[in-house]
Amino acid sequence: MNWPGGSGEPHIIRRQARAVPFTLLLSLILAATPLRAALQFDVFLGYDDLIREANWFPVACEIHNDGASFHGVVEITSDQFGRGQVRRVALELPTNTRKRFVIPVFASAGRYGVWNVRLLDDRGKVRAEKLSLRPRREVSWRAKVLGALPRTFGGLPRMPDRSGANRGDLVPEVARLQADYFPDNPIALEGLDALYLHAERALDLNMAQANAVMSWVAGGGHLIVGVEQPTEVNATPWLRSLLPGELTGMTTVKDFAPLEGWAEELSEAAAKVQPNQPRPPSKSGSVRPAAPATTTFEPLPPASEMPAVVCAIRDGRAVVSSAGLPLVIEAARGRGKVTLLAFSPEREPFRSWKNKGWFWAKLLEAPPEALSNQNFPNYSYQSLDSVFGAMIDSKQIRKLPVSWLLLLLVVYLLVIGPVDQYSLKKLNKQMLTWVTFPSYVVGFSLLIYWIGFLLRAGETEWNELHIVDILPRGQRTELRGRTYGSVYSPSNARYQFALAGGEGGRKFATMRGEFLGNWGGGQDTSRGTVEQRGDGFAADVFVPVWTSQLMVSDWLQGGEPPVQATVKRRGDGYVAVIENKLTRPLKEVRVVVENRVFVVGDVEAGATKDFEIISTASGTRLPDFVRQHAGQFGHAVQQRRQAFGSSEHQRIANPPLASMAASFTRVLSEGGNPQQFNYNENFTLPNGMDLADVARSGQAVLLAWDDGKSLIAPLNQFTPRRQSTQTLLRLAVPVEAGN
Repeated sequence: MNWPGGSGEPHIIRRQARAVPFTLLLSLILAATPLRAALQFDVFLGYDDLIREANWFPVACEIHNDGASFHGVVEITSDQFGRGQVRRVALELPTNTRKRFVIPVFASAGRYGVWNVRLLDDRGKVRAEKLSLRPRREVSWRAKVLGALPRTFGGLPRMPDRSGANRGDLVPEVARLQADYFPDNPIALEGLDALYLHAERALDLNMAQANAVMSWVAGGGHLIVGVEQPTEVNATPWLRSLLPGELTGMTTVKDFAPLEGWAEELSEAAAKVQPNQPRPPSKSGSVRPAAPATTTFEPLPPASEMPAVVCAIRDGRAVVSSAGLPLVIEAARGRGKVTLLAFSPEREPFRSWKNKGWFWAKLLEAPPEALSNQNFPNYSYQSLDSVFGAMIDSKQIRKLPVSWLLLLLVVYLLVIGPVDQYSLKKLNKQMLTWVTFPSYVVGFSLLIYWIGFLLRAGETEWNELHIVDILPRGQRTELRGRTYGSVYSPSNARYQFALAGGEGGRKFATMRGEFLGNWGGGQDTSRGTVEQRGDGFAADVFVPVWTSQLMVSDWLQGGEPPVQATVKRRGDGYVAVIENKLTRPLKEVRVVVENRVFVVGDVEAGATKDFEIISTASGTRLPDFVRQHAGQFGHAVQQRRQAFGSSEHQRIANPPLASMAASFTRVLSEGGNPQQFNYNENFTLPNGMDLADVARSGQAVLLAWDDGKSLIAPLNQFTPRRQSTQTLLRLAVPVEAGN
């Protein structure tokens, strides 16, 4: 067959025939080569992107691996302050798996943190990363924070609108939480003051998360439960056992006056607040008057009805009742408490109530000044970490007094100046200054090194001080500890620390460096790596030559109580029964009741001691006790941060009584002149550290010193030449009625 324009097969057919083998070969190669699957890596910072200064907060990670299996490491660092510490979690990521986990992180970056989270493989290659993460809100340690697990998005609690006033660092915040990323580690919950939980959402929490909530409540948290139907509670055994009563049925409420009046109390208190500093002058130079209170408290719709559950109170008290029906019921649980709302705040008519913000603020126990129309300045605070550091830092380190430093400097200047010139001129050898001047520099350098060696050289030393809270939780007891450990290094070296987690959520532990507070820019001084291993940790910390490094381990574990106590009223006084369950004596035992401190003395090993308080007037006022033993805290902290000065002034004597006073440091800043702010008496306090509110709540506080022993395994994985261990036990107990 002849083709137009020529003969034989056309050239286009020949090209297609030659391309067929190459197409088949390419198809086979593509079929044999797996496509690189996308790696999903999501990070959720804090409580709904909210971080609280000087407290632990959760970093939730979700990883979905569709590709090949690999061993990964999630690494968390901070771009700004505290960047010396790296926190890691190792995990295995098989093909087609999704993992969610929560890492407790300390807010060492203060209110200026920028966080980086990276996913590395076993070769150190970055597989995914989230860089420059900034929280939506960074709040002061003084601000109240309410977490919420509402049933609906519109049911999220809110605070009163006071956007026109500058209340400094007191502004209360609300954070919406998600059950999928809710922490199962109670330490990660300590940045919250209160948690609102709709009873229906309790079913979304697994048992590990529920145990974290119960441990958090026992340690001082406030759980607020809203109920729509009794079946929501009865279907959740752990929540039913935590509530202060039995839910027996449903009814309706028409009289809202008690509820409105209870919330209005806070509104009225906020309207009466006066600023603690003069307001800044206006442009004309005169002082601007305080803004008047403009709150218009509107009632709930009078013709409406509100469904409510009927609660038979078991061990709590009715805070608000309407026509004999308890609406807000409160009960103590350890150091914390549970509040039952016998209605759903997410349903009408409460949901549309314009002043419901005051109700939530009252539940949160927000201070009136945080909700007033007045302006309050922000202040800087010292860190309580540094106080404990001043108690346990090595005494091998001695400082060079400033006067001796100045004298040495003057001698150096005289030698390299007039003395050198006079000597060489006398010898008529001025050209030798090229030899004498370097000799003086080398000589004085060796002299300074020798002086530093005499003042700071020593042996490896590890000192630890444990502050242990004994927390009764139903039929079990939990120990919440804060271990302050100071390691002194005679050389540039790295030191290892570890504390294992426990089975069944009974033991949690993590570690951080010393927090310097606002004074130090909110930074963390540690230079090391902390790897979270399950519920425990392993740390590797670098310590420079001739320095002490303070590390802090936060831990929680179940166990037998080392000491038990009961306090009962008897006439005008009290009787305390203290049982020491340890095999060693407890020393410097004291009881705090009715804002007074009473000396019990020592309690022998395995013994029970009855201590009678004839009259509360016989004790020392708590503010006087704290000022006596904590009055020099501020000065010691400042001296500790200075390279030169007095070695003695940077140390805090009598650690037992100083540690007890440090448990009530909030007393230092109370009752003073409201027009003045004393920096030396104000300290940054992580949640749960200060017991002033516990003592004011009507409970008695037992303080006991356990010298030379610890309730946990050793943190240090190295053998120091010198070592000391001390423990302060703290137990809060309710005061029982006497005969």
